[in-house]
Amino acid sequence: MTHSLRKDSLSFFESLTLGVAGSGPANAISLAMGALISTAGLRSPLYVLIFAVPMLGIALAYKALNRRVTHAGAAFNWVGLTFGKFHGFMSGWALITAQMIFIISGVVPLSTAVLDFINPALANSVPLTTGLSALWFLAIVGVIMLGIKMTSYLQLLMVAFEMLVLLGVGIAALIHARGVPFANALSWHSYTPSFFFSSATLPEFSAAALMVIFLYWGWDVTANLGEETANGEHAAGNGGLSGVFVTIFLYSLYAAVTLMLLSAADTASDSSNLLYSLALAAGLGRPGGLIVSVAVIFSSAATVQTGMLQVTRTLFAMGRDGALPFSFGTVHPRTRNPATASRWLIGTGLVGILVTGFMPSVSAILSDAVAATGLQVAYYFGMAGLVCAWVHRTSYRTSWKQFLLYGLFPGLSAAVLIITGVYAITTFNFTTACVGIGTLLAGMLFFRPRRYTVEGELVAATPE
Repeated sequence: MTHSLRKDSLSFFESLTLGVAGSGPANAISLAMGALISTAGLRSPLYVLIFAVPMLGIALAYKALNRRVTHAGAAFNWVGLTFGKFHGFMSGWALITAQMIFIISGVVPLSTAVLDFINPALANSVPLTTGLSALWFLAIVGVIMLGIKMTSYLQLLMVAFEMLVLLGVGIAALIHARGVPFANALSWHSYTPSFFFSSATLPEFSAAALMVIFLYWGWDVTANLGEETANGEHAAGNGGLSGVFVTIFLYSLYAAVTLMLLSAADTASDSSNLLYSLALAAGLGRPGGLIVSVAVIFSSAATVQTGMLQVTRTLFAMGRDGALPFSFGTVHPRTRNPATASRWLIGTGLVGILVTGFMPSVSAILSDAVAATGLQVAYYFGMAGLVCAWVHRTSYRTSWKQFLLYGLFPGLSAAVLIITGVYAITTFNFTTACVGIGTLLAGMLFFRPRRYTVEGELVAATPE
């Protein structure tokens, strides 16, 4: 066993592809868009745009920090360098637990999309969904274990198909919506501050915020793959930032067309296969719905796969640096894939999938997972934003542009995410609180600072 990942395996285009795949637009729309619209109604498109702003702030933070220290642990390393070992460890742990929650729930759209081919009525069967999810999980892990290049080639194919289908269905939905009455009273007024503040509530804001954070999350996989990317100090950060812009466009489009074509009742009842229902409403018929289901399958497989990449690379980095047992910092000599981390992923993932089989419905699994994951992402994204703000706190002396882009903007973005996450805790049900807070706090049991070393140096510099 060795302790080095395969260098220069990914190009900038592959990094961009993985950044888009990490957010998994078709998968995220299937998982969270229905819940967002059920919560926020006509304000949903505006929430998508509002929280695009702090997400761009965090993406700029990742771009700046990755240029200074390219590390498979990303936020784990950067936070540790700046705020100490404990906060670094907890940032890495938050990513791992958030991705594990997502991976376990993220194979659900894969299973429901397959069941749609057989009989759409089967898509809400928890036992069938659970069994099929376990099979999908093992298949995706199998590809990961073949190495990063095989994974990248497969990602390129899946993401290309997903983008074509999403653009096609989105355009078809817009064209169809012009000839029929809107299912909801969506208008340009729905995007104005006066409409938003006249009807939004604080509980709605926090719930919708976590859902939108969940929608955008995943692009940061590019930073975890920086050590395996050619010119990684530049390409990884640029790939993640570019991926955020792609998802802003897609989520804004689909938040609008869903409100145009689907009623609130339809959106709530179709929370696990929303794109399928949207394709039918756009006049594409069952053939169009089945093509969309294939896109959801590809998107779910792609985003679950990038989640697995983040988990294994973060576990590898934490093992290599001594924050976890050193065995986690080893890679297979032929594939250069983190070996012990992959075995841990398989065991933990299968147990988690089986646990979901005891939940009452597929929609309950998805709604609890989205909220719990959003909280943990808000935490570790927020910590990374604070690190960037701290590193660039005095950069105004040489460049106001650098201070605004990499100091003030990431700092304010981090504050928004952390404050939103803290308030959202007060609105959680018991299951969401146990999953979202309990799994995060469990990391304290594994914190062993004595042999944990933090390597690197963060100094302010303007990314190119």
